[in-house]
Amino acid sequence: MPLVAGVDSSTQSCKVVIRDAETGELVRTGQAPHPDGTEVHPDAWWSALTSAIDAAGGLADVAALSVGGQQHGMVCLDDTGAVVRPALLWNDLRSAGAAADLVAEYGAAFWADAVGSVPLASFTVTKLRWLARHEPESAARTAAVALPHDWLTWRLAASADLNTDRSDASGTGYWSPATGAYRPDLLRAALGHDATVPKVLSPNESAGETRSGVLLGPGAGDNAAAALGVAAGSGDVVVSIGTSGTVFATAKAPVADPTGIIAGFADATGAFLPLVCTLNAARVLTTTARLLGVDVDTLSRLALSAAPGSDGVVLVPYLEGERTPSRPTATGAMHGLTLTNATQPNLARAAVEGMLCGLADGLDALKNEGVPVERVLLIGGGARAEAVRRIAPTVLGHPVVVPDPGEYVADGAARQAAWVLTGSQPEWHTSDTETFDAPTVPAIRDRYAEARDQVLDQVAAG
Repeated sequence: MPLVAGVDSSTQSCKVVIRDAETGELVRTGQAPHPDGTEVHPDAWWSALTSAIDAAGGLADVAALSVGGQQHGMVCLDDTGAVVRPALLWNDLRSAGAAADLVAEYGAAFWADAVGSVPLASFTVTKLRWLARHEPESAARTAAVALPHDWLTWRLAASADLNTDRSDASGTGYWSPATGAYRPDLLRAALGHDATVPKVLSPNESAGETRSGVLLGPGAGDNAAAALGVAAGSGDVVVSIGTSGTVFATAKAPVADPTGIIAGFADATGAFLPLVCTLNAARVLTTTARLLGVDVDTLSRLALSAAPGSDGVVLVPYLEGERTPSRPTATGAMHGLTLTNATQPNLARAAVEGMLCGLADGLDALKNEGVPVERVLLIGGGARAEAVRRIAPTVLGHPVVVPDPGEYVADGAARQAAWVLTGSQPEWHTSDTETFDAPTVPAIRDRYAEARDQVLDQVAAG
């Protein structure tokens, strides 16, 4: 049977899975790290991709490949195709002022109607405005703008054309999921001039071939690829805890939220992917573990030894600023500490509960938009912590279904590659799951909301 490869070019690393195109059976894997930081030269992604492919045994027997990648990253190319400057990643918040300016110039409702989302510092359009204001020479040299997975697919292909897919295009701020068309006027408003943008391919349309003849899929943004990887369907909401935290669902119709809480993205199947994203997720756990002088497994055990609500200790985990709510200059805060409750177990549990409360706010936003919630899937590196799995139902208000650990973004990309190769979506066996349930504890979110609002009020007051 032919083999297909799926790539996850994430913030922290590049992972490659190679699977049987018919059965989905995992054949081999490889990975390589990415450099730290919020500004990375794309050549580092290419180096990691080639290393990960080599670690996975190469592509000599692979028939098709697709790339899933971190969204929003700004890759500027000159008229020769050379990279103009290192890419600004989704979690680079220097464009927060540019985001505020763009919203002020047009209005939040305009943006939601035009492109399904209100610009945030994460989005490509705001990074282009930052570039035009702060590095006008680089902006003037920019002849084309791509995203991370677009650029990697372009490097893999023998073609000179840039291609992308609906899911990643929907995170730029200048492409509309509702109309399926670019808004060049909004790109010009950000960059100051026109620029070439990738052609948006349909979900199973080929982006060409590598020089060795491997068929290339259109690729996908990481969350859309993860939804494909877990075979999320109607009524499923996915809570993904990685470098960022995301809450998303598949939807039949586009979503346009003028509050900016929900990003109205497209998915990788031709439907839509309303999504809420937090900047602070799994690294809240690793940072708290470091603070307590333990590893994450010990943090998990400590958290489970504390009572729900952490005896009144509340962590507002805005350790990197925050995207939802949009407060890029916010910092983390611990509330409710006393002489008696300042214990390692309470601090550990407060970290887990605080991280989950931010995601629960996102789940509420989707519900308020009318998104049905029949099943909550919990995935991502952070979901591997037992405390996260067991505490999640008390905070989210739903049982959580946890698939076996896997590389769901890369798996989704591999599914897409098989779809492009065979012409039909593969019906692979999905991973086994375990369900975690526990009584909801409303006091956790009530205390968190009070502490969160205090932090937001302080930020607003300057």
